[in-house]
Amino acid sequence: SLSNIPYFLDKQLNVVEQEKTDKLMIEMDGTENKSKFGANKGVPLYCHIANLAGNSEVILPVPAFTVINGGSHAGNKLAMQEFMILPVGASSFKEAMRIGAEVYHNLKSVIKEKYRKDATNVGDEGGFAPNILENKEALKLLKNAIGKAGYTDKVVGTDVTASEFFRSGKYDLDFKSPDDSFISDYPVVSIEDPFDQDDWEAWPKFTSSTGIQVVGDDLTVTNPKRIVKVVGEKFCNCLLLKVNQIGSVTESLQEYTLAQSNGWGIMVSHHSGETEDTFIVDLVLVLCTGQIKTGAPCRSEHLAKYNQLLRIEEELGDKEKFAGRNFRNPLAK
Repeated sequence: SLSNIPYFLDKQLNVVEQEKTDKLMIEMDGTENKSKFGANKGVPLYCHIANLAGNSEVILPVPAFTVINGGSHAGNKLAMQEFMILPVGASSFKEAMRIGAEVYHNLKSVIKEKYRKDATNVGDEGGFAPNILENKEALKLLKNAIGKAGYTDKVVGTDVTASEFFRSGKYDLDFKSPDDSFISDYPVVSIEDPFDQDDWEAWPKFTSSTGIQVVGDDLTVTNPKRIVKVVGEKFCNCLLLKVNQIGSVTESLQEYTLAQSNGWGIMVSHHSGETEDTFIVDLVLVLCTGQIKTGAPCRSEHLAKYNQLLRIEEELGDKEKFAGRNFRNPLAK
């Protein structure tokens, strides 16, 4: 408990002194079977976080699957960093996973047929990384794969980009002008970091004119000072919440509250190159954000999160609530 911290400090233990640390903890517990401290609190992690956040509901999120990688996440020449799909038309998380997996494998076939087998190598987020130059070509591939899988009415796309191609005050590929055509020609409902994080003029104009979800990642870096600034000037309307970026659960909950109180959407996200740890699954459930970004349905660091969500869905049974088409505001009545 917190009251025992001074006792630990007085002992001046080094964290690598495992035997001394264990003996001290056993001494502090003082019971024969370690019942005072125990192995855990006997409740699922998401229930514990729910108590911390003051939430009583649990909502399963729509998974935002990264299916094509570019930018610094891949070895190709595609400027935009990520292209994702959201199976918002699914009736449950289980169905959303099936839809995502089937679209992903249809996309593999589409890419293989057009660009040969070696084009189906994957990037950091597990998305395919075909050697294409045109961002619209990636969107065409996605649209084709969704159609082949038979889910045109259940899947929408998120065109996720980065500010990596902002150089000396200019955007490569004339990126600032084609955005509206992306939105009108393809079912794009969300875009992440469409401009450089310090392009203060472009952000609010874009957010107010497009009517879609505009997510701030590099823009906010889960930092309270930057969030306060962008909230006040309506730079975007959704926060990408990365626990490992801000550094603590408490601060993450504070950022969540700040974003939510200003009417923002919130997308809980993993971080590139992370482990199989599934903590963000429990976090997204109780914060009821309605959307989670944790890579492609491929590779263990991504699948671990999806499998945990499936296990919790089974545990919830008929109490399951799935965000679906309300992914931007799942608590709305």
